[in-house]
Amino acid sequence: MEESNYPMIELIDVTVSAGKFQLTNINLSIPDNQYGILLGRTGSGKTTIMETICGLKKTTKGTILIDGQDITQLKPAERGVGFVPQDGALFDQFNVFDNLAFSLKIRKWKKSEINERVCELAELLGIESLLNRNTTNLSGGEKQRVSLGRALAFFPSVLCFDEPLSALDEETHDDMCHLLKNAQQYSNASVLHISHNPKEHQRLADLTFEIKDGNVIQYQPEELILKDQKI
Repeated sequence: MEESNYPMIELIDVTVSAGKFQLTNINLSIPDNQYGILLGRTGSGKTTIMETICGLKKTTKGTILIDGQDITQLKPAERGVGFVPQDGALFDQFNVFDNLAFSLKIRKWKKSEINERVCELAELLGIESLLNRNTTNLSGGEKQRVSLGRALAFFPSVLCFDEPLSALDEETHDDMCHLLKNAQQYSNASVLHISHNPKEHQRLADLTFEIKDGNVIQYQPEELILKDQKI
């Protein structure tokens, strides 16, 4: 695959409002095939930035680029972004198979292609035995695996993870860290992952950012060592 001449994810002077809350002139850049983690306190605007990239919140100013293409005004489904929300947000009326197949059906894939892709994802994520299960009967870790599979299904170039590991026990958390990195490498996608956990950026991040006082700061590795020692 030919390397892109552009950052895969780029925000340029983006301003977005959520009620009375506003972020102004946000800049952020993640290169092709890199795993970026965005840190920040609760209420700092991390999720607002991610939802803006995904098209769930509208900008009032600025530009969002994916691989050099201006997607600022595109609808969410047109952006090529796979999104894993904090709570997974699975479709409870569907079983696991249909959750994994959802984005492929709306893109009008052939039935045989959907079956092949769902089986491929289930094997990657270790959920082959769950395909006929209702999602309400899954554990937290199982739900996150299904949510990740749904996000990966249509081969997105960008993945956005909103605190995907926050509700998991320590053992499941470690397993999912490994799975997230494998999924990123398998898909060759660029990732923006929201977190408040230092372990996650230590294990996963190629790039680490923090939103502080309304500004996005990118840390160098040596700065992160000092930062983590203070936590």
